[in-house]
Amino acid sequence: MSTSAYARYPSLEGQVIIITGGATGIGAAMVRHFAAQGASVFILDVDEGAGSELAAEVSEKRDGANAIFFRCDVVDCDRLRSVIDAIGRETGRIDTLINNAANDARHDWRELTPEAWDACQNVNLRHHFFAAQAAHPHMCRGGGSIICLGSIAWLNGTTGMPGYTTAKAAIHGLVRTMARLFGPDRIRVNALLPGWTMTERQRRLWIDDDAERAIAAGQALPDKVQPDDIARMALFLASADARMCTQQVFVVDGGWI
Repeated sequence: MSTSAYARYPSLEGQVIIITGGATGIGAAMVRHFAAQGASVFILDVDEGAGSELAAEVSEKRDGANAIFFRCDVVDCDRLRSVIDAIGRETGRIDTLINNAANDARHDWRELTPEAWDACQNVNLRHHFFAAQAAHPHMCRGGGSIICLGSIAWLNGTTGMPGYTTAKAAIHGLVRTMARLFGPDRIRVNALLPGWTMTERQRRLWIDDDAERAIAAGQALPDKVQPDDIARMALFLASADARMCTQQVFVVDGGWI
């Protein structure tokens, strides 16, 4: 179904939204959905081709929509903070920051080195804090929403990526801390946990017969979780409808957890 078939949030129109890892997958679905609400969406990603193409698609095909791409590796904290600060200064505000960028590459615990462990934490956890740190001064003038993408992987017993699951578990603690720190400025901080979501990457790399059986056995609902399902929850969390929702974990997984 098209984005127009679902809820409209008037409070999102004209908002400034930053989405890390927004060029593909769940992030790209969020870009399209927020743009359809009339928001100005800033895409931060290392994939210059996909990011530029998505920004052009959104800006050209959606009336009143606006998307701008910045090439940014979230592991480079100086670049990340610089880009977010530049967006805030140029627009005069940041309404929503979505920390979506991640890398769920599988890895054998027996072969994991300290360097690989640190790299995993950097791409899956560290940038959540430093992006929020950079966005805060541009949000505190009028409040805002920070949405940190977690995962059900550390809750459902997934064992094939301990560096990733550790980072995603830590996001819960970070969200609770930031919600308390940022609350006086009316900045809401929540975690959004997708289930096994049918992105192109997941279908290409991980979805096989065993995965299909695991999903069928794990979920309460028979349908697959799609990127649009995650995006629509992000819309709610960014909107004024969720004005009193903070320090919480919102799970979209078809009833797996």
